[in-house]
Amino acid sequence: MGKYSAAFTKGILKENPTLRLILGTCPTLAVTTAVISGFGMGLAATFVLVCSNIVISLLRKIIPDKVRLPAFIVVIAGFTTIVQLLMKAYLPSLNELLGIYLPLIVVNCIILGRAEAFASKNSVGLAALDGLGMGVGFTAALTLMGAIRELLGNGTLCGWPENGLMPAITVFALPAGGFFVFGILIWLTNKLSTRLDKGFKPKQTIGCESCPNAATCGKGSEGGEQHGA
Repeated sequence: MGKYSAAFTKGILKENPTLRLILGTCPTLAVTTAVISGFGMGLAATFVLVCSNIVISLLRKIIPDKVRLPAFIVVIAGFTTIVQLLMKAYLPSLNELLGIYLPLIVVNCIILGRAEAFASKNSVGLAALDGLGMGVGFTAALTLMGAIRELLGNGTLCGWPENGLMPAITVFALPAGGFFVFGILIWLTNKLSTRLDKGFKPKQTIGCESCPNAATCGKGSEGGEQHGA
C-alpha cells in the first residue's frame, strides 16, 4: 500500500501543485478573493483531474505517442464541459462567480501536467489517487488563500457576518494582496515541508570505518572510536 498512499499524499504538501510546484497561478490569484470561490474552483479542478487521469490511464496503451497531447486535451476539455454545464444548471451563482476561469480549467497546467507525467505512465488506481491528492492540495491552497483574503480584505468569512468580523484592509481584496498572501503561503509551505523532511530522516552515526581519513590516522582498523562530525 506504500505506493498508493504516496500517490495520494504527495500532492497535499510535499508536491502541492500550487504552493510547491507553483502551477495554476492564474486561477489561484484570480478567484481567491472569497472562500466559496476558491473552494468551488478547487472542487471543479479536482473532478476534472480525477476523471481525466482515470480515462487517460485506461487509454495510455491505445493513444499514439505522436498525438498524446491533443488527445489529453480533448479528454480534459470533455470533463471541463461537464463541470461547467452542471454548475450552470445547479450552481448558477458559483458559475457566475468563477466566470471565465471555469472553462479555462481546460488549459490548467496542473491537469495537463499530471496527465503527461503520471496518468499516461501508471495504472488506473494510482492515476486516480494522484489526481485526487493533487486536487485536494489545490483545493486546500485555494480555500486557505480565499479565507485569508476574504477575512482581511472584507472582514467576513463565507460572507458572514454582513457587518464584518473586523475592519477591512482593502488591499487584500486586490491583486497586490493576492500576490502577498500567495508569497507568504509559499514560504510557509516550503519551511514546513523542509522541516518534515528533516524529521523523517534517520540520524546517522559516522564511525571510523566510514571516515575518509580512517586509513591515514590509523584508527580505522582499531574500531570503537569515532571521529567527531
